Amino acid sequence: MLRTFACASVLALLLAPLPAAAQQRAVPDNRAQVQFSLAPVVKQVTPAVVNVYGTRVEKRPQNPFFDDPFFRRFFGDGGFGVPQDRVQRSLGSGVIVEPSGLVITNNHVIENMTEVRVALGDKREFEADIVLRDPRSDLAVLRIKGNGPFPTAPLGSDDTIEVGDFVIAIGNPFGVGQTVTQGIVSALARTQVGISDFQSFIQTDAAINPGNSGGPLVDASGHVIGINTAIFSRSGGSMGIGFAVPAAMVRTVLASAKEGGKSVRRPWFGARLQVVSADIAESMGMERPTGALVVSTLPGSPAGAAGLKSGDVIVAVDGRAIEDPDSFGYRFATRPLGGRVAVTILRGGKRADIPVELAAAPERPAREALTVASNSPLRGATIVNLSPAVAEELSLQGLSKGVAVQELDQGSTAERLGFQTGDVVLAVNGSEVETTKDLDRVMRSRASYWQVTINRKGQVFTTMFGG
Repeated sequence: MLRTFACASVLALLLAPLPAAAQQRAVPDNRAQVQFSLAPVVKQVTPAVVNVYGTRVEKRPQNPFFDDPFFRRFFGDGGFGVPQDRVQRSLGSGVIVEPSGLVITNNHVIENMTEVRVALGDKREFEADIVLRDPRSDLAVLRIKGNGPFPTAPLGSDDTIEVGDFVIAIGNPFGVGQTVTQGIVSALARTQVGISDFQSFIQTDAAINPGNSGGPLVDASGHVIGINTAIFSRSGGSMGIGFAVPAAMVRTVLASAKEGGKSVRRPWFGARLQVVSADIAESMGMERPTGALVVSTLPGSPAGAAGLKSGDVIVAVDGRAIEDPDSFGYRFATRPLGGRVAVTILRGGKRADIPVELAAAPERPAREALTVASNSPLRGATIVNLSPAVAEELSLQGLSKGVAVQELDQGSTAERLGFQTGDVVLAVNGSEVETTKDLDRVMRSRASYWQVTINRKGQVFTTMFGG
């Protein structure tokens, strides 16, 4: 019924008399006047789009019998029952953004990979170094190990795009080779996607499939406005709903990589926020539920120093409206360090602009990193003191006690026992752990069992391990 009505409506429009302005339009007298093609944009951008290949060799545990020459004489190095090294591979895309060979791709494309290669559209292949990984935005920066200059694609501005704009996605779907797909911007500032910490994605209906990850989303002028990151799919293939990390976040990650940082430095706000529900909006006299409600501020944080209070509703950053805490986090995190930003709030029914300092989270106390070497469940884990900087880096907002797992050695005891990056160790064998020195002292003692209490993503639990 709906389809019939739609067709009838279109037919009626086609048969209706044309306005005078439309009637004056001349019939095209050459092919150029009727031909629309994105080919010039594709030719401009594709030389800078690369395929990204990652590999990692996993060492399997060796049985002592395999070191016996007599045993190997009968079974051989690759005989029955002899564990073989397992090679993991990943495939994705990327785009060169600097003539020196800096490549932007997704972190999940090269995550845990030890060797990375990139292939250009002209068939050249190079090894690449991992310059910076940022799991929080799911972006990574590579550097091509070769002589430049390399072709580049310019970064655009996601602030100027609108829903309905034409875009193209370029990448290597399913490993078939460089492929171009076209669509429109379906939505902006998508926050309920659950892909990364900073959620304000560009949504597009341009076909994006496995292998497109890390490739560019390009506007009609040839500028990269986003990095294709994920799709919504029930089949594993494109269903017309794809998401790209906006160019503003790409710039933030790229700036940290150029400065030589091992992690991305972003402004620290220092407040706990929550969604404004319909009930909260009604109680505060708001026309509709929008913005981010301030629940609390941390002592010494920029939010606290600026005078924000519990009950304030943040509705804009530098004049750009925000809908929820995720969109605020994106807007605030993509501002450059230094200076101030205007945060618009509702307080007592009145709007006010409050200047907030754009400063990085402090590293107090110092990390004092400890790689556990003792015979304990945490062997092979690198532990650091908890500070605002560490909390920001590992997405541990609201936590102030314990020590954090920053890294796990591949195949280590801690990894095999299920510890994860971002776990916060609160106590071991009943002794509270406040610093890495406390943990080192406890772990060096001999014990017949280990009782470890951790906080994982807000859930506190205790696990027992044998000594």
